[in-house]
Amino acid sequence: MATNSEARREIAELTEEIRDHQFRYYVLDKPIISDGEFDSLLKKLQLLESKYPEFKDANSPSELVGGGFATHFTQHDHIEKMMSLDNVFGVDELNSWFDRIGKSGATNTWLCEVKVDGLAINLLYEKGKLVRALTRGNGTTGEDVTLNIKTISAIPHELSGKSIPDLLEVRGEVFFPVEAFNEFNDGLEEEGKQRFANPRNAAAGSLRQKDPRVTASRPLSMVVHGIGASSGVSFTSQSDAYALLESWGLPTSKRFKVVKSREEVIDFINYYEKHRHDVEHEIDGAVVKVNEISVQEELGFTSRAPKWAIAFKYPPEEVTTRLLDIKVSVGRTGRITPFAFMEPVVVAGSTVTNATLHNQEEVERKGILIGDIVVIRKAGDVIPEVLGPVIERRTGKEKKFVMPAKCPDCGSALRAMSQGDVDLRCPNSQSCPAQLRERIYYIGSRAALDIDVLGYEAATAMLTDGLLHDESGLFTLTAKDLSRSEFFRKKDGTLGANAEKFLAALESAKTQPLWRIIVALSIRHVGPTAAQALAKNFGSLAKIQEAPLEALAEVDGVGGIIAESVIEWFSIDWHKAIISEWGSAGVSLVDIPKENTAPQTLAGLTLVVTGSLVDFTRDGVSEVIAAHGGKAASSVSKKTDFVVVGDAPGSKAAKAEELGVQILDEAGFKALLSGKKP
Repeated sequence: MATNSEARREIAELTEEIRDHQFRYYVLDKPIISDGEFDSLLKKLQLLESKYPEFKDANSPSELVGGGFATHFTQHDHIEKMMSLDNVFGVDELNSWFDRIGKSGATNTWLCEVKVDGLAINLLYEKGKLVRALTRGNGTTGEDVTLNIKTISAIPHELSGKSIPDLLEVRGEVFFPVEAFNEFNDGLEEEGKQRFANPRNAAAGSLRQKDPRVTASRPLSMVVHGIGASSGVSFTSQSDAYALLESWGLPTSKRFKVVKSREEVIDFINYYEKHRHDVEHEIDGAVVKVNEISVQEELGFTSRAPKWAIAFKYPPEEVTTRLLDIKVSVGRTGRITPFAFMEPVVVAGSTVTNATLHNQEEVERKGILIGDIVVIRKAGDVIPEVLGPVIERRTGKEKKFVMPAKCPDCGSALRAMSQGDVDLRCPNSQSCPAQLRERIYYIGSRAALDIDVLGYEAATAMLTDGLLHDESGLFTLTAKDLSRSEFFRKKDGTLGANAEKFLAALESAKTQPLWRIIVALSIRHVGPTAAQALAKNFGSLAKIQEAPLEALAEVDGVGGIIAESVIEWFSIDWHKAIISEWGSAGVSLVDIPKENTAPQTLAGLTLVVTGSLVDFTRDGVSEVIAAHGGKAASSVSKKTDFVVVGDAPGSKAAKAEELGVQILDEAGFKALLSGKKP
């Protein structure tokens, strides 16, 4: 018979253990025990609670249906105040800060790191377990977002390694990776939902969800950069602290450097200002800290910020120009997108005349008028965006944008395609010239069938010259057909080399994998991921067409919205005609697993590809890696064996250098494929 103290302890431990398993099952969808083991634990708890009801937790898992997880944003105090950083905006101001530090008589080194443009978070670990996560709040008190933070895979629920401290407050930034943010925003726009303005807003919005399952569905990450209260551990320097944090499993940044002079500090700042778009997350500056903890303690704090650290803020990538007009474009699925037509202006190194405005609601929300002086932003390679008007510079001659009622290309009355859809669409999908042009151009793109020569000009020429009336006739085109278009003829009237290349590419495209055929059909919401899932699960277009809504929706990577789009697409007669014509022309409409005869030269290896390769497409190189037994990963880690670098590589190349991962050029990659040492 257990004593009261033993029963209290066992009930508390079981409650915590079961809640953790419920969280993994209901929120993370990643259980680590079987249903039978879980049921056994729950039954054991219920028996104990029936014997000792006085020790039953008010939120016992035996009483909550489906885990009952929700974030309530209750407020708690930080153990140690969460400070901000003072800012400087130029080298002169930075040197003044250096001079102030120098007056303390300290001789020290400096730790330089990039300033993540994210959401400040404080993690509290007790005896190695994550017990609470708070936002910065007012520095003294923050909001509890523990359940949402626990959905971020980079953040350990329990520290590992040696010498785990009894208590540790860890400070850092939660961020939305830029590449994932752009994909996420495109998905929102396609669903008719409002886009997030930037990755920081997306990170904040994701953490402000009451249902942690929503947060779990978004690819947030975190980097830690500081320590608050601690017990049972001491640090001699900031860099040593980072090494310890990393050893305990916490996500520290590799983008820091310890230097000995002002000149080296300025070199670091200048480097990341130039390479700010090579980083996986947005940065808005660099942070400089005294590295030695003893000197930090000597210098102390002001009421709001440490004296031993400073943030060097980069100039914003925003400029102003005049908005001459707001026009609209028609996409391949009929969506009408307003865009700004502006006086040319240089921003982020390139001249810009057009910028997206997404939809009419966005234009109204931002209060933009034609004729306004507007602020535009262009970060890296992202499409320029109008942030808003400079109201103080209005003259009174500006005018409001009115969304057209008819399609500018075919004259059809525009309408929302579903209830709650903020986007207007042209319903004339079969014969609207703009939609046809965009769809045929998309069929030839690398994202779909990767057909040589079939670019925007070729698509326009074939429609203008009457070679095609819709995409159904694409694969029955002949040399005689092509001779009717100037695009494919030489000056002497004979067919050009591009005609031969195009016909050969069409023939080759007939044997593309089924998922690429599905992508090429331009079914709304269906991208490569959903197309691959459909092809794998059903094996043919005929079976996809016959499948009921429930069967489609159950496929991992598809879901209800995509399933409804697929059902709707196959319900239209002229869509069925496209499939029939393509099938009659020899296009493979079934998923035929190809016998893999490639030598397994990459067996057991993980490779990441960044930049453009000459002889491989983005999707094609992943298929080649898989065929040779390797794994094509999307991000660089210590487990990566090789990073293949092509033209215009991104931040992955820099990450490989920092981690010491071997980098290959295209020739080295081909050597590796053939079984040779690169």
